[in-house]
Amino acid sequence: MTIEILLEDAFLIACLKPAGVLSEQQMPALLKEQTGYAGEYFVLHRLDREVSGVMLFAKSKFAAAALSAQIADRKLQKEYLAVVHGAPAQNTGVLEDFLFKDSKRNKSFVVKRQRKGVKAAALSYVVLGQKQDLSLVKIRLHTGRTHQIRVQFSARQMPLYGDKKYGGHDNAPIALFSHKIVCAHPKTGEMLSFHALPPAVFPWDLFDIKESINNETC
Repeated sequence: MTIEILLEDAFLIACLKPAGVLSEQQMPALLKEQTGYAGEYFVLHRLDREVSGVMLFAKSKFAAAALSAQIADRKLQKEYLAVVHGAPAQNTGVLEDFLFKDSKRNKSFVVKRQRKGVKAAALSYVVLGQKQDLSLVKIRLHTGRTHQIRVQFSARQMPLYGDKKYGGHDNAPIALFSHKIVCAHPKTGEMLSFHALPPAVFPWDLFDIKESINNETC
């Protein structure tokens, strides 16, 4: 398995995680095997096993601390693409919920109020296209909760295509892709933008994704 690398320097590596690979348990080892790097790749964030797309790893404790601080301060931006069943009532909007994670079932749930184990979750979205009762949605995360995108859309009767855990009964992989990460370089402060597009397979190929992204902002 060859991992596509978008950028690597002495402080970080940006790459595309393949679907089916574990972010923490497998990606650092696969990267080290491919690049021959003798040091450590520090995990900064995670993608669900079934999800592919852009990931960022630090290559030193200094870089990991600097990038983690950007995540905590919500200065590191993460955007996703998803195909959902149905369509939001509005073409752009913000979804805000309280989420409870059931660790035993590895599943999150929307709940009505704050209590122990419950965390606030927020994201903004824009609809990029609609075909065959499916919607292509670009999403910017404001918080990073377990299965956040999946559960927030499912709770509104818009499960992601292929997401069997949250109501998408399609016989296909989940249509969720880590599209873009924007951050400041941990050493120089230069703004970096890493982006990629999902594979041209159904249901992604229903939409002209590149043109839609160029015409919209989230």
